[in-house]
Amino acid sequence: MRDHVGTAVSETRALPISPALAVGLVLVFGGAAWIGGAQGAQHGWLWLVGAGLGFVLHHATFGFAGAFRRLFAEARTAGLRAQLVLLGLGAALFLPTLAVAPGFGIEARGFVFPFGLATVLGAFVFGIGMQVAAGCVSGTCYAAGAGSPGALLTLAFAVVGATGAALTVDLWGDWPGLPAVSLPASLGTAPALALTLAVLAAAWLVAAAIERRRHGAVQPIGGALGGIVRGPWPLLWGAIGLALLNLATLLLAGRPWGIIAALPLWGSLAVEALGWDDPAFWSWWQEPTRAEWLFNPLLADRTTVMLLALMAGAMLAASLAGRFARRGGLTPGRASGAVLGGLMIGWGGIVAGGCNISAYVSGIASGSLHGWVWIAAALPGNWLVVALGRRPSRA
Repeated sequence: MRDHVGTAVSETRALPISPALAVGLVLVFGGAAWIGGAQGAQHGWLWLVGAGLGFVLHHATFGFAGAFRRLFAEARTAGLRAQLVLLGLGAALFLPTLAVAPGFGIEARGFVFPFGLATVLGAFVFGIGMQVAAGCVSGTCYAAGAGSPGALLTLAFAVVGATGAALTVDLWGDWPGLPAVSLPASLGTAPALALTLAVLAAAWLVAAAIERRRHGAVQPIGGALGGIVRGPWPLLWGAIGLALLNLATLLLAGRPWGIIAALPLWGSLAVEALGWDDPAFWSWWQEPTRAEWLFNPLLADRTTVMLLALMAGAMLAASLAGRFARRGGLTPGRASGAVLGGLMIGWGGIVAGGCNISAYVSGIASGSLHGWVWIAAALPGNWLVVALGRRPSRA
């Protein structure tokens, strides 16, 4: 007991005092109080959950683009295996919760979406973009919160790409596809969970075998925390933290963690504010479930609230770790990668019906076949860039 107390005190005394830390604390806790007062307690809690996601992503350095790059370039699978833990724990938490929620008067739904040609092409382009930009949407957002100028540029152009996809939905929205398939609805909750865990376990064994064959041993994903407050965290702790926070999102928001849907909203509001067009007449915003987003206050949108909070949480984590704005400046190569990659992940995520979070992580946890189709199409996109030797533009 004395050791644990001593560690906590030592860590607290060593906290770096900086303007970024002060701003991070104000944004996380002051932001939650302000959002809660303006939009209701639910939004205040969602702000804290979003900040927690950014905090965990940063401290665990939990990414997707880097994990796939190391898989294809080096046959290192720690990042992939951490994702498999996140998916398995997510499914184990989500599927029973979604099954019993109605009986407790809880309104909650998973991300179960249709899929087809647009899903495959969009996810493939997204996979290319996440390697070109050296980050997916979640990785870009937490790096932006941690002060990366390249990530901020990537995020800006992801908004442009997503808005362009929304503007041109008439060109791709009618491509051939299949209706949404829910594994729990088709098989039952227990069989769907068993099947999901079996596939993930098989993927784990294959990944470990690939790494062991190449390197003779498999890198662990567990281990001790470097520090709860200052980090770093092992990947396993990151996967557990993200899964639990995703469950909290499901219970608070009535749907899982998502990111990409906020981007065309931001872009459309910017288009309207600049007087370039009236997005209310775009087919994208004619869809009943989306129409209200365009006319409500921006901070009434739960996805926007959580995304901004994620960046605030990452800023706080980076400041506590003494790593805020530690990445290098923008070179022309890095800037071009940020612009092109941002456009691709923005466009691809909207066309595919989700990004690595809403389709892959939350979709598979929800028992959606769409999530499996998404990752099956995104992985070749990642592989293609690595195979061609495109050097990622780290920011």
